[in-house]
Amino acid sequence: MPTVKADGADIYYEIHGSGPPLLLAAGLGGAGTYWREQVPAFAAKFTTVVYDQRGTGRSSHVPVKSIEQLADDTIRLLDALGLERVDYLGHSTGGAIGQVLAVENPERIGRLILYATVASNDAYRERLWGLRRKVLETMGPEHYARMTSLVLYAPQWIAENSERLKKEEEVSASMLSKPEIMASRIASILAFDRARDLGRIDRPTLVLCARDDITTPAYFSEQIAAAIPGAKLTVLDFGGHGCSKTVPEEFNKIVLEFLAA
Repeated sequence: MPTVKADGADIYYEIHGSGPPLLLAAGLGGAGTYWREQVPAFAAKFTTVVYDQRGTGRSSHVPVKSIEQLADDTIRLLDALGLERVDYLGHSTGGAIGQVLAVENPERIGRLILYATVASNDAYRERLWGLRRKVLETMGPEHYARMTSLVLYAPQWIAENSERLKKEEEVSASMLSKPEIMASRIASILAFDRARDLGRIDRPTLVLCARDDITTPAYFSEQIAAAIPGAKLTVLDFGGHGCSKTVPEEFNKIVLEFLAA
């Protein structure tokens, strides 16, 4: 199982395809399996790297101190793979990691795609994530996985993909870290605040989200795009927080066109 060492953790990764390097970073779930609808399309044109963040999947199930620590893990991964610069696509928590990288290590980032993410949090997110954490701690991973589906996907898509979701929720529940480790990941994203630094990002940037995202409403993406010089904002009408899964063909087309521009 391929891993690299980073600050006391083993970070699992996979490499697919060939071409210019492209790194994909998932959201709170943190596992590279989130990108299964993207990897075949992207690997046809890019050396596509996916990985499991610390505290998730096949990486070490250890607590997370901060989003900055996760960004440091990403740099260690790039160093170990000999990748001086990558194009970067980050979803939610992965988008927060991307902001840190673009500010602190801009020479390592080519094009930057911030997908359904935040630069800081507010009372709405505090309420939502507080409830998700409570569900995990008191009701267990199975109910947490079901709630995740409700906040990740669009209602119509959930109704049309119920059987698929049952299987995915079983897998997700089986891969979850202990509640205290997931709680550390939730605390890290809620403490994240880089809004004041967005104006320092000088990478070609696409900010991408869906209008019906209830986990990270579109106003977060609008604020990020307005603050990053020259950033492009694309808002899909449908797709929810996980629009890379609900409308993968549309999502992949937008990303590939931006990377090719």
